[in-house]
Amino acid sequence: MSEAKWYVVHTYSGYENKVKANIDKTIENRHLEDQILEVRVPMQEVIELKNGAEKAVQKKMFPGYVMIHMIMNDDTWYVVRNTRGVTGFVGPGSKPVPLTEEEMLPLGIQSESIVVDFEEGDTITVVAGAWEGTVGAVQTVNPAKQSLTINVELFGRETPVELSFTEVKKM
Repeated sequence: MSEAKWYVVHTYSGYENKVKANIDKTIENRHLEDQILEVRVPMQEVIELKNGAEKAVQKKMFPGYVMIHMIMNDDTWYVVRNTRGVTGFVGPGSKPVPLTEEEMLPLGIQSESIVVDFEEGDTITVVAGAWEGTVGAVQTVNPAKQSLTINVELFGRETPVELSFTEVKKM
């Protein structure tokens, strides 16, 4: 099996977030988490001046494009290509071309991974984000997505929550 690379998908203008949501849903439904690792709409913070006041807003770096970190094969190509709002992969003809490391650098997407010592069953505490201060047992570890899942009690029942490696620490 080949390794995962970043590909660029062209979408209808203004459909970037819908395409991301649709692909994320398809990944979940078809259990392609190990083949399509991440779908991203690159954003940058821009200072806008409105009515004399400066305001920081998030703008799309590449309107009309979505970036996908995936292993290219017939299944993943079909899923992405046939997602509503996708007009095609960026590349000559019908052959998608992955981005090079040099092209990835200015986008701020690091390919190096964080090495962690978490295992299923370990007790961790959340140190950042919405669940800060929560303690839980690790249910699953996903090194490809740099995340893990813990169960959190929500409305009287156990609910799985996915957290980034950077948001947790081992107890």
